[in-house]
Amino acid sequence: MPKKAQDFTNRKVDYLKVSEAAIKAIENKISAKEDCFGIKVGIKTRGCSGMAYNIEYATKDTVTEYDELVDHKDVDIFVDPKISLFLFNTELDFVEKKTDAGLVVESGFVFNNPNEAGRCGCGESFYV
Repeated sequence: MPKKAQDFTNRKVDYLKVSEAAIKAIENKISAKEDCFGIKVGIKTRGCSGMAYNIEYATKDTVTEYDELVDHKDVDIFVDPKISLFLFNTELDFVEKKTDAGLVVESGFVFNNPNEAGRCGCGESFYV
C-alpha cells in the first residue's frame, strides 16, 4: 500500500510561500499520478552558476523522514532540510506566457527567491 503524506511525521515549516497559481498547477499535476501525494522541492548542482531548482513528485520512494513539510493546507510540499537556508522567504509561483491571441506558449514553475545573488546568462542556474 503506498504511503500518503499523513503517514510521514515530517517537521512542518513555513519559509516557502506558494502562490494560488502554483497550488492549482500542483493539484492538477499530482491528480494525474496514482502514487503521488505532493511534490518535493530540491536544488541540484547544475548550470554555469552552480545551482538549479528541482521539482519532483512526492512518493514513498522520494520522501524521507528527514524532509520538511511546507505547512500549506491545500497541497503537501516536501523540502530537503539541507537546502532550507537557500529557500527562506522564497515564493513558488506558476506562470504562463501567452501570445496576443491568448494561446499558452510556455508555462512552468518559477522560484522568486530574494536570497539569490545572481543568475547565469541563460537563467538556468543561480548562486547565493
